[in-house]
Amino acid sequence: MCDNLSRHTAAAFYESSPPERARRLAQRGEFCYTPVHGSSWLNMAEIELSVLVSQCLERRLSDIETLSRGVAAWEAERNGVGASVNWRFTTEEARIKLRSLYPLVKQ
Repeated sequence: MCDNLSRHTAAAFYESSPPERARRLAQRGEFCYTPVHGSSWLNMAEIELSVLVSQCLERRLSDIETLSRGVAAWEAERNGVGASVNWRFTTEEARIKLRSLYPLVKQ
């Protein structure tokens, strides 16, 4: 999964690896790009991972089994309560906070 940056292409493998290895790497995967204006699902995934880290992973874990059990319990709890992302940043708020990015329209 990639965002739409120009560096996320098969050419990046050739910049960092010998040609033979770069070709093998490029053929192993498939590039799936996020829609230019539809990356909110990616933002939601990043938010959920942040919640996972803060609620479950900000402690020393002794082994991979402990990690797996902790993540499974966290996931079951989140799914059980129907946790979701609550978007609170409205278009109107964006126009105020990000006014330097919005064009000034004279009426």
